[in-house]
Amino acid sequence: MKIAVTSASGQLGSEICKALIKEVGQENVIGLARTPEKAKWLGIEIRPGDYDNAADFLSSLEGIDAVVILSANGDPQKRIPQHRNIIEGAKQNGVKKIVYTSICGSDEGDSFSPVVKSNRQTEEDIKSSGLDWAIGRNGLYLEPDLEYIGKYIEEGGIKNCAGEGLSAYTTREELASAYAKMAIEEKHNGLTYNMVGEPITQFQLAELINKVFNVELNYTPMSVEDYTEERKKALGDFLGTIIGGIYAGIRNGYFNPPSDFEKAAGRPHKSTEEIIREYKAKHNG
Repeated sequence: MKIAVTSASGQLGSEICKALIKEVGQENVIGLARTPEKAKWLGIEIRPGDYDNAADFLSSLEGIDAVVILSANGDPQKRIPQHRNIIEGAKQNGVKKIVYTSICGSDEGDSFSPVVKSNRQTEEDIKSSGLDWAIGRNGLYLEPDLEYIGKYIEEGGIKNCAGEGLSAYTTREELASAYAKMAIEEKHNGLTYNMVGEPITQFQLAELINKVFNVELNYTPMSVEDYTEERKKALGDFLGTIIGGIYAGIRNGYFNPPSDFEKAAGRPHKSTEEIIREYKAKHNG
């Protein structure tokens, strides 16, 4: 069984490739990348896979049994035709199964909703493709918060507009182990999973970071408007608006769905504390 993974040079894509190599061997994993050279380090065959270039997928999906499509970045409306390029390439090449990394969240109600809505359209496109499929809706990654700990310490704590909202954080490594199983096991076909871990508040996140890193961070809630404006100033209008929408979504409970992770991965999701401890061991020795 040959399995292709799009965005193989990216953070989630490379993790999925590594998880699949453990399951089916490196000769059966094909990476697709816009710039193939950037994914050569994975030690597998890399083929061209530019989301904007339909011709790439007409040639690069030849001889592939299943393809894992990672949701594109960038403008939500551009994502839909980009994903259709891959779906069409899969159909033309007789690929049997599509696995899609979608996202949790609400398709209305905040400034992240257009991204969610575009993902829901791709879910429908995949379901109507005539191919077998399995869809995961990813929770929010915990890694950005862990990478930001130094900045949080510098700024005296965590500040955002999530308030008391619960976020069932996950990590790319956890997701990758689940997506590898979804790609190779038929029992997931026709199912949509919420790919999330343990739900925690921002107050609890600060407490767990304090416990593991022996620091003293506080969480300070902000209004959605103030936080979005602050993020726009720091990151620009497009990204700032999306980040503001994500934290507004946490506040509204959109990132705390029931978890299907164990069904997908065949094991429970790691606890938030375990993930933070592993991160510390890996980066601080």
